[in-house]
Amino acid sequence: MSKIKTQGSYDEALKCPNCGSTSFVNNYERGEVVCTNCGLVVTEKVIDRGPEWRAFTSEERDKRSRVGSPLSPTVHDKGLSTVIDWRDKDAMGRKLEPKKRIEILRWRKWQIRTRVHSSIDRNLAQAMSELDRISSQLELPKSVKEEAAVIYRKAVEKGLVRGRSIESVMAAAIYAACRTQKVPRTLDEIAKYTKAGRKDVARCYRLLLKEVNIKIPIADPIDFTVRIGSILNLSGITQHRAAEIIREAKKRGITAGKDPAGLAAAAIYIASLLENERRTQKEIAQAAQVTEVTVRNRYKELMRELKIEIPLQ
Repeated sequence: MSKIKTQGSYDEALKCPNCGSTSFVNNYERGEVVCTNCGLVVTEKVIDRGPEWRAFTSEERDKRSRVGSPLSPTVHDKGLSTVIDWRDKDAMGRKLEPKKRIEILRWRKWQIRTRVHSSIDRNLAQAMSELDRISSQLELPKSVKEEAAVIYRKAVEKGLVRGRSIESVMAAAIYAACRTQKVPRTLDEIAKYTKAGRKDVARCYRLLLKEVNIKIPIADPIDFTVRIGSILNLSGITQHRAAEIIREAKKRGITAGKDPAGLAAAAIYIASLLENERRTQKEIAQAAQVTEVTVRNRYKELMRELKIEIPLQ
């Protein structure tokens, strides 16, 4: 096996001089770049830019790593500050003397004070604790939490939080993040976990849309069908049938101006009748967080416009 290049790294845009292949594998243990097609050693003495230590378990890797966790907008200081450990042990793992322990306690106290020193830091610290509380109760994914934190930080920079409830602005940011990430959550669901109420949250949401540059997509009823179907333990066939009903309703322009949750609930009700997985209107209304009257009205409208016939059982 011939070796044609030394030192440095091989440009993957080039081709293998032996067979013309562009597929290579890096062997950092031997310091070589090898063609996967013919086995030619294209480069040798490659510099390994990884760590000089080895780890065989995740715990050992975390222990030997000399870098911290990645930046996160869900922490008020983005995770940049350090924390003095509470275990009162030295570098060798031995217990500290009582006199030294009191001194470390004083350090820890001042470190916590300096970590949140400005009014903006205090505001963000309280807002991020509200974000953790609401998102855990709504079981929101990490992407929604990070998006909500970014939206709230933009609101703080523009001075929109001053004179308003932190809880209401954060709830509005969470709703905006759910809309941008296409996670089906209604404003009523989010406002239910706040003391301010739906009216204040809706007012803050309209303020965010006006002052903060957020592109909110139109809510899709199909996103709600999956959630409602999973709550009611409906099969994938029924959920797919409900999505088809909504797509047909979109083509005919029936969905314009209608509540997406109500449309999804009505489509789920029709699909459950067609697929013989019957659920009552009350069960579907509770799962969709809408009233039975809404489900009934949307159901009659879809049946009339789409001319759907339910087979007799």
